[in-house]
Order: sequence, then structure tokens, then C-alpha cells
Amino acid sequence: MKSSKHLMAAIGMVFFMLNAPVVWADKSSVEIDAPNQVAKGSEVVITLKVTHSANSFFHYTDWVVVKANGEEIARWEYSAMDKPENETFTKKVTVTADKDLQIEAQANCNLHGSAGVSKRIVFVK
Repeated sequence: MKSSKHLMAAIGMVFFMLNAPVVWADKSSVEIDAPNQVAKGSEVVITLKVTHSANSFFHYTDWVVVKANGEEIARWEYSAMDKPENETFTKKVTVTADKDLQIEAQANCNLHGSAGVSKRIVFVK
């Protein structure tokens, strides 16, 4: 009886150690880098810096999306077999600015969700 309690305790400890990064992990977040102002008709490069600690087979950023003026302009999807390359990574997308651009971006952790929507405005002169 005593050995089965020790076995269960050992199994519990191994499970905890394998999943410890998940316990202290954060939600996926995005920072948007884009110019503040551009000329009408310009191509605008939008760079997204995605951050999520403790990426593993079981726990990772599973999608990133960027919208301009409410319309989705890019989406990246990930899985356990095709995880993001690092805990912090960048994605770029280009859009033509015919009017002010209200940019929104969001990333999602498959276990903990999103840190929220990041917003940025690019003004057209």
C-alpha cells in the first residue's frame, strides 16, 4: 500500500514538472509597428511582434490575425505539429493606404487565450 502511494506521488510530480511551464505561462499578445502617417496610395508595411512564453507541443500561439478598417487582411494558424518558430516572432503584411487605417491585431494561446486586441492608426495625408 505504501509503495502505491509513493508511485502515485512520483507520477504526480512528473506530471507537474512536465506541465509547469503551462501553469506559469501567459496569454499570447501582439505589438503593432507601422508608420504614423503616409501619403495617400502608399504601400504600408505592418509588422506584428507576437509574444507568448512557454511554447511547447501542448501549449502555443494557435493563431494571429490582423485587420485594417475592420476587414481581415492576414491570418496565420498554428498547430502542435506546426508551432510558431519562437516564443517571440514577427509577421509582416502590406496594405495600400487610400484612407486612414485603423489596424487591429490579436494573437491567441490555445490554452489561455488572448491578451487582447492591439490597435494602431495610420493617418493618410
